[in-house]
This record gives sequence, C-alpha cells and structure tokens, in this order.
Amino acid sequence: MVAIGDITTDAFIRLKEAKVNCDINEAHCTITMKFGDKIPYEFVRVVRAVGNSPNAAVAASRLGLKSALVSNMGDDQNGKECLKSLEKDGVNHRYISVHKGEETNYHYVLWYERDRTILVKHQDYEYHFPNVGSPRWFYLSSLGPSTREYHKKIASHLKAHPEIKFAFQPGTFQINLGVVELKDIYARAEIIFVNNEEAEKILGKPSGTDVKELLLGLHNLGPQSAVITYGPKGAYGADKTGIYFAPPFNPEEPAFERTGAGDAFASATTSALILGKTLPEALSWGAVNGMSVCRYIGAQEGLLTQQQIQSELSKKPDYKVSSI
Repeated sequence: MVAIGDITTDAFIRLKEAKVNCDINEAHCTITMKFGDKIPYEFVRVVRAVGNSPNAAVAASRLGLKSALVSNMGDDQNGKECLKSLEKDGVNHRYISVHKGEETNYHYVLWYERDRTILVKHQDYEYHFPNVGSPRWFYLSSLGPSTREYHKKIASHLKAHPEIKFAFQPGTFQINLGVVELKDIYARAEIIFVNNEEAEKILGKPSGTDVKELLLGLHNLGPQSAVITYGPKGAYGADKTGIYFAPPFNPEEPAFERTGAGDAFASATTSALILGKTLPEALSWGAVNGMSVCRYIGAQEGLLTQQQIQSELSKKPDYKVSSI
C-alpha cells in the first residue's frame, strides 16, 4: 500500500486550565482560555512522522503489509527525525521529496481532558508526484492548500493504472475543494472514509441527515464502498453486500487521548480489505485499532499488529458488526 499525503510533527501540549462550551446536543464545542494571561500546562510530548497518510502507512506496516509513503518535507532536523521514525516502523520513504532549505510541517496540539484542538500550518512545497509504478493499493488523505494540480497528477496516475485499488480519506482542504474539483478522485475510489459531519459537508446535507442517505450519497459519487464514523458512537459501512454498523469496541473504557483514532480505524479497515477480509470483518479490525490508539498520546503508539487485533477480538466474543 502506498499512502499519499502530508507529514508533520505533533507537539502535544497538555493544558491544565481551560473551559469547554458545547450546544444543547453536546456538539459544536469550543474551548476557551483567559485572554492575555499566562496559561499553565502540564507537559509537552513531541510525536514524529504523523498525519493522516503517514499514520495509515505505519498502521499498514504493523498489520503485515509492505507500505510506502509519498510526501514532502524540509531538510531540517524535524524532517530527519520523521524519516528515522518511518524507518523504525518499516515504512519505505524513498518516494518522499526532501526540499532543500525548507521546513518540515510542525503542528501544535492543545490537549485538554479527552480531546484536542490542533494548530496546523502547511508548508508551501513544490509538489511533484513520483513514479510509484503499480502498487496494489493507493491510500490518499490530507494534503495542503497548494495541491490542486497535484491531485490532478494523482488522478492521472490512477487512470493510467486501472489495476490499482484506491482508498480515499479526504482531509479538510480536499473536502473544501468540493466534489466537482475532485470528481475524478471520488469516482475512482474503491472505498471512502469520512466522519458524519464531513459526509454532510461533502454532500451539502443538513446536520443530522440519516446515515443511509449519507452512505448512498457517497456511493453515488463513485466509491464502491463507503464508511462513516461517528466518533465514540461507532461507525457505519456499506458495500454491494449491505449496510453494516460497527459499535465502539470497548465503550466502557474511557479514552485517554483521541488523536488519530479515525486514521487508525480507516487504515486498519483498508488493510484488512487488502488482506482479503470482508467489509464487516474489516470494520471490526478498524474498531479495535481505533480503540487502541485512544489509550496513548498521539496517533501511532497504539497501532496494533494482526495478532494483537485478533487477541483483542478474542477477549470480546460477543462483539459483532451487524447488518442494518
């Protein structure tokens, strides 16, 4: 599996004093802190080589697949540390473009209680799509705002290689581009992963739209299969065999930190499909991997191997992905 997307370093800042405000449905939350004051924090933890696509590449490698990453970075110390981290996890990084004299992406994660707000800055690289040949799968996710033409090159490569299967987990900029601009990307996807709010935005639907309507709308854009996650409430998936609900794997266990849970779910589901699993089986792998990531700081420490996923599933024989 070749993952395509931006790479970054996440610096987790554990806040001590803040206030979270949500609407009546416990949604659309905001975090506030005293303005013009000194805000105490508990600690900082730096996590290298993360981002939607790097997380997917690491997840695939731990699950026994050969994985590589197509990305861009600077030739600074942060970039060098990211390459070391990828090597440690067995991810091939020969397709990463290192830009001389430029910085590698660096994000700040404001972590309060069980959730986080991420301050992001995408470096404006000159993107060139390398000749990656014909791997079994592509996995495309978050890219920065200067990549409109880059997406066209990815679509052209996919058109030239119809044998490549393709998973799409659109990031913020890709969603904002709209389905018309990325129609060739959506149409070519074997499977798409979004959360419920992202699905509503992509399809222009109001908040609270029924999941079956959202799944059908995503399918009509081209993907053969679609998966919509609802955070700690579980996920829904649909393919030609039916519509399925994957409940949260271990809902009684409180999350320690949720960064990367969606990436873990999507990448484990994709990896399971690559390994020949059915969609319901793959969704169960995703649920376990997503749960595991929430036990640790950052998006990668909790990513599991095949044996670890099977071990977790064996501990809960009553867990079931059901048809709806």
